[in-house]
Amino acid sequence: MAGVVCIESHYLPSIEYLCAILPFETVEIEVHEHFEKQSFRNRCFINTSQGKQMLILPVTNKHGKTPVHEIRIDYQQKWQNNHWRTIESAYRNAPFFEFYADDLKKIIYEKHEHLISFNLKLLSFCLRKVGLSIQVKETISYQKDLNPSILDLRGVISAKEDYTHRSFYQTVAYQQVFGSNFVANLSFLDLLFCEGPNAIRIIQSAERKLNK
Repeated sequence: MAGVVCIESHYLPSIEYLCAILPFETVEIEVHEHFEKQSFRNRCFINTSQGKQMLILPVTNKHGKTPVHEIRIDYQQKWQNNHWRTIESAYRNAPFFEFYADDLKKIIYEKHEHLISFNLKLLSFCLRKVGLSIQVKETISYQKDLNPSILDLRGVISAKEDYTHRSFYQTVAYQQVFGSNFVANLSFLDLLFCEGPNAIRIIQSAERKLNK
């Protein structure tokens, strides 16, 4: 791995997100951009008995051009119980759920004031458990044009179009909890709970396919 990539934070990021940052030794998380509604910054997809399901993290003060580092999590809505119960119901029968569940539950029930700090905590959990040794930093200020040595992926992984329109991830199937039809590019939680220590090999295979 070498180099630096700049990208926004995602809530419980997808496998595509991990494939995108995989080749880099340092990830700079853009914390000074304007918050974008209906984006992966506060939503993710998991696999349930009812199929693909979106989890949305409620946030406040998201009106206008609010810097993402000022976006607060809305605890008036009981999202913690809802998200955890949904995750537990979806993955309690997954082979590796019990190995990671307690640590994840603890993070979800921590009361982070800001979305950024929560997302960064979850990203750190993700990288540690998946086995990716990537240094994570925050941007100091917003720069429209980055240093040429930094790959700019800000806003590239968009919830408004399918991952197949981008070139970071190609499906590598693994055994999921529900159904016979594989559901691609869910939150890393699906891969982690289903594959455990083998998750890193799945990510490497999915990323390498596009670089052969």
